[in-house]
Amino acid sequence: MNSDSDLQIAGDILEVPHLLQPPREHPSTVAEFVGLARSIAADRSQWEHLVRYDAASRWYHRLRTGPGYEVWLLSWVPGQGSGLHDHGRSSGVLTVLEGALTERTERGTRALGAGAQRVFAPGYVHEVVNDSLEPAISLHVYHPGLTEMPMLPRAGTQAETRIRLRPAEETPHARCSGADVS
Repeated sequence: MNSDSDLQIAGDILEVPHLLQPPREHPSTVAEFVGLARSIAADRSQWEHLVRYDAASRWYHRLRTGPGYEVWLLSWVPGQGSGLHDHGRSSGVLTVLEGALTERTERGTRALGAGAQRVFAPGYVHEVVNDSLEPAISLHVYHPGLTEMPMLPRAGTQAETRIRLRPAEETPHARCSGADVS
């Protein structure tokens, strides 16, 4: 099935706000996870005071958990990136809160400015990079909670690496030094 054709026929649900349902306490559908991300993004008091910037590696903080999902806050200084990866068995919603990020996939490159959202299913391979000259902040919702992030090789490089993440209840709420999420 060609998703580009599907989008041409049905349109992008993220561009039709009246189709999105208001966020529920515990979302269970793609539209509800998008709504959750939008409601958190709109309420800066939930996340702004937590943001930190780290020149050595991307900073991230698990902002919230619920039944079967996690919400992560990330900051990106210029030049930081995720590397080519997927999200194991997790689906996700990526929302740019401030600044700009670049998403690279096998289909091409997409600039993501503040307010932009991307929805992806398990097996979706991408790389996210801050190619701008200013820091960026993003919000990531994963369902089920992120447990692995396979890092994939670029053409002509070595085999893939699987980063295993600790179970959600063991992941520190402050800056993590283990595996990056995106």
